[in-house]
Amino acid sequence: MSSSLPRSPTFGDEVRTSAKLALPLVLGHVSTGLIGFVDNVIAGHHGTATLASVTVGTALLWLPMMVPIGTLISLTASVSELDGAKRRDEIAPLFRQALWLALGLGALMFAFLSVAPYGLKWFGIAPEIIPGATDFLHAIRWGVPALTFYFCMRYLSEGMHWTLPTMVLGFGGLLVLGPVGYVLTFGKFGFPEMGAGGLGVASALTMWLQAICFALYLWHSKRFAPLHLFSHFELPKRAAIGQLLRTGLPIGITVLMEGSLFIVTALLIARLGAIPAAAHQIAINVSALCFMVPMGVAEATTVRVGHALGSRDPLGIRRAAHAGYAIVLCTQALSALVLLFGHDAVVSLYTQDLAVATLAGSLLLFAAAFQFPDGIQVLSAGALRGLKDTRVPMWLAMVSYWGLGMPLGAGLGLGLGWGPQGMWLGLILGLTAAAISLGWRFNRSSRRLLAAPMPLADTVT
Repeated sequence: MSSSLPRSPTFGDEVRTSAKLALPLVLGHVSTGLIGFVDNVIAGHHGTATLASVTVGTALLWLPMMVPIGTLISLTASVSELDGAKRRDEIAPLFRQALWLALGLGALMFAFLSVAPYGLKWFGIAPEIIPGATDFLHAIRWGVPALTFYFCMRYLSEGMHWTLPTMVLGFGGLLVLGPVGYVLTFGKFGFPEMGAGGLGVASALTMWLQAICFALYLWHSKRFAPLHLFSHFELPKRAAIGQLLRTGLPIGITVLMEGSLFIVTALLIARLGAIPAAAHQIAINVSALCFMVPMGVAEATTVRVGHALGSRDPLGIRRAAHAGYAIVLCTQALSALVLLFGHDAVVSLYTQDLAVATLAGSLLLFAAAFQFPDGIQVLSAGALRGLKDTRVPMWLAMVSYWGLGMPLGAGLGLGLGWGPQGMWLGLILGLTAAAISLGWRFNRSSRRLLAAPMPLADTVT
């Protein structure tokens, strides 16, 4: 008789489930990272000024864009919790309100990108870069509303444990952006040569194509048909949107705190000269590609933790997080080994300039050192999002990155003259502090649920 009883999931089961869920997310993030690589290659072949313009424009796009993307990611945890609680009838109304939120955030970003170029001169950007950066930003702004809609639909799908569209549409966008960007940038097949503005137009077209394809998929997919996502029109509801903002805005600010740490570090290193700036750009690009793996695992952990929360399974919450930690420790060990022993080979893919290559190779050794804290902090943040525990983690991240990491990095790198290496030591400290504090926070929050399993995630403070 006992053999007919359902078997309780084991830690190994959870690892396999999380890994299967994470793999398309990881590949989707890698495709996003490769889009930046394609942009840089096309712009670099067009000219140094074009590459500089796209670099500045990309920074001005993605730094503020982290807030709406992070805010909308709260939809993943909410959908996963409702799915785990067998309350699927509530998912579609929540999704429709999230679309209104995405529209509002997209409109704000459109307005920002419309006026941001006028501050480039005040910020000290070289005059020859400003026209191309302005063209890029004024072109790509038209795709931003599509981008916020895309992320809204993506987070819904991921909350329902379906991550394949993220991978497919990610690489599909890459296949569109490359040739279209090349044609518009260089003016092939009768099109005018648009330079950096051409990459902006190509990016906007790609964003709309991805959003339309995702909407058509959700509309026609049998997997999502029972949810009735587009069954009727709903006006925005202040209470529902307010709840999404209360949970999501702290996530957006947390993501901004981490992302801005790296961007400001790049701007400070640029003051040291062209060689340090180029070496840092290579090292940070490699590090960003490595980061795509734990970020995908963290998003899968958000889904698994949220599902366990909705199922009122406190042991499942901790099992899901521990599985994520196990996967991340393995992936980060591999990344660290590649950077430790293969940094020269990796750098050779980017440049043949000996001075740049030597400095970039040394910076990749620092990148190897922060693989573990970087993976642990993003996994802990993902697990906390699954619990909808977002406000305290926001403050922990802010103190770690800007109270510790940035002051130390600036002090060592610029104040004491340690250069890029000093700035990277600051990055390591900030990420380590975040890993420790966020890991502690998850352990505390999940233990509270273990001791009193009935409260919902909103009671975690």
